[in-house]
Amino acid sequence: MAETIKIGVIGVGQIGKAHVTGYAAMPDVEIVAIADVNEAEARRVAEQHGIKHALSDFHELLRMQEIQAVDVCLHNNLHAPVTIAALEAGKNVQCEKPMAGSYADALAMYDAAKRTGQRLGLPLRHIFSDDSKAARRLIDAGMLGDIYYGRSHGFRRRGRPFVDGYGTANFVQKAMASGGALYDMGVYHISQMLHLLGTTDVLTISGATHQAIPMYEDRRASSGYDVEELGLGLVRLAGGITLAIEEAWALHYEASEASKILGSKGGIKLNPLAFFSTVADMEMSGSFDLKSVNFRLHSVDPNYDGFDTAERHWIATLQGRVTGIDTASLGLATMLISEGIYLSNRLGREVTPDEVREHSVSTAIKLAG
Repeated sequence: MAETIKIGVIGVGQIGKAHVTGYAAMPDVEIVAIADVNEAEARRVAEQHGIKHALSDFHELLRMQEIQAVDVCLHNNLHAPVTIAALEAGKNVQCEKPMAGSYADALAMYDAAKRTGQRLGLPLRHIFSDDSKAARRLIDAGMLGDIYYGRSHGFRRRGRPFVDGYGTANFVQKAMASGGALYDMGVYHISQMLHLLGTTDVLTISGATHQAIPMYEDRRASSGYDVEELGLGLVRLAGGITLAIEEAWALHYEASEASKILGSKGGIKLNPLAFFSTVADMEMSGSFDLKSVNFRLHSVDPNYDGFDTAERHWIATLQGRVTGIDTASLGLATMLISEGIYLSNRLGREVTPDEVREHSVSTAIKLAG
């Protein structure tokens, strides 16, 4: 029997409820407590899932000795102060994406994990998709040869939070979220590309952001919408690798493109996974029976479930059943790239990581207590 991991969840808004539901379905996880400033909602969620403690002050949760790990499910500019407090309280922490509201805050979180010796992770869900895991197997097997190009692609035809009818205004305000499409969706796709490309060593960043498509003016005004709906980037990585980025909340186009990776021997398109190469001097395009592969690997590897989802991976890592993917490093590099795109857009030129570090300032919301 795997060790039961005792956790606490901080924040039970939309994403927090999803995390609680996921953990509640895992037989080797006990949710000891949840905390939310909306105490009535915390109690309702706790009663729904049979959780003993519902708190309004997250500091009370951190003082509970039996809790081994904390899941932080708050808005972006609350990530750093709560995560650092949890790490310093001796808890392992999984924090929702993006890592923080600024690179400076993300780096402070990363350094706090190193300083305290606690584990820090992010639920970078696309890394654990069947497509992504299969792509990693192809890359590790040398099927792509020397990789030189990746493209990170995220698409919504019209899906800006709140102004297009989904989510709350907190998603479209710099004061709470710091960024738009890049921070909301781009985190998943950029981190997935860095994971598959095998490097987080950024050399230069060039980019632009746009907010051009009309929206309901009453919702624009009431939300205080001041973030991008489209983020574009070109990143030079170590090893001669180029990464292109296109991340859209709203776009007058069709959902016909996808993320991809190109190498000297072959190329990969994601979602759905396709492989391209030259065989016997003939251009070949291939697909895979991932359903069959998934069944077989789960049957022969008792720990393969540790890569099923971000939450399952987090728990399996804490149990020592699998070697954890360093999602904190991927998240930190993704923050560097995203903030680099914002800085490049503001300065009108290519920027370096050192310039991002120089310009980055904390956007964290100070908390009482």
